[in-house]
Amino acid sequence: VRLVESGGGLVQTGGSLTLSCAAAGIRIDSYALAWFRRAPGKEREGVSCISNIESGDRTTNYDTSVKGRFTISRDNAKNTVYLQMNNLKPEDTAVYFCASRDWNLMSCPLMIHAYDYWGQGTQVTVSS
Repeated sequence: VRLVESGGGLVQTGGSLTLSCAAAGIRIDSYALAWFRRAPGKEREGVSCISNIESGDRTTNYDTSVKGRFTISRDNAKNTVYLQMNNLKPEDTAVYFCASRDWNLMSCPLMIHAYDYWGQGTQVTVSS
């Protein structure tokens, strides 16, 4: 299984970026997918996740720090998950990782230990 993130970069406060995570070796339509991040000097934390089961607003889950600014989505045909990040703040600066796990429930977990497969990460830097 391989997860490859892309789309990171340097952006000014208030700007936007879209991260992508392409999966190989699995079909993501049977997997929950998530984004985590690790800021300098901090532990890795959950950002957002999306279930493979459509259930309205229970399909996705967001950390309170990004709710209303970030949007997670998936394209099963492209085997890819996305994270649209708007109104970026300096505190969003981090390495962003995508993760996946076999799943078949409506609400996805936003906990590190719940995920089996991880990408290498992509750097997002927000300048003030």
